[in-house]
Amino acid sequence: MRQAGVALRQMTHEDLPVVMDIERTTFPVDAWTEAMLRGELADQPRTRHYVVAQVGDRVVGYAGLAAAGDQADVQTIAVLADHRRAGVGTALMDALLAEAARRGAVSVFLEVRADNPPAQAMYERFGFRRLGLRRRYYDDGTDAITMVKDLGPRDGDLGGGA
Repeated sequence: MRQAGVALRQMTHEDLPVVMDIERTTFPVDAWTEAMLRGELADQPRTRHYVVAQVGDRVVGYAGLAAAGDQADVQTIAVLADHRRAGVGTALMDALLAEAARRGAVSVFLEVRADNPPAQAMYERFGFRRLGLRRRYYDDGTDAITMVKDLGPRDGDLGGGA
């Protein structure tokens, strides 16, 4: 997959050193640990889908999705500061949404920091809408805004309840 000179591929354990550098740079207060990311990759492809974005030979971003049943959750998405607003985040989000749809999800959820308007705006451009607020969700006490994007019913689902 390519967009704006961005190549995406499945994340592997070999990517963890550079991904951890991006993680710590992007989320200095509440970065995931390497053990957390290893755990996510251990569930790939069963319930997880992680991709890295490359420009040339350099990994400049990554993203992850959890999917089970008809629901998916954006676990994380990060792009190096010097590659933001260049299509990398868009390519990553496109890949996560396509994978969610491929797996039969009808809704995709995420949390975003309440103090991160650029990320909120990007998600809104993708059709996510605000759902609620999780008070003091992040390690530093910042609230999280929960958002959802409806992908539509699965084939054969008439929208009726069980």
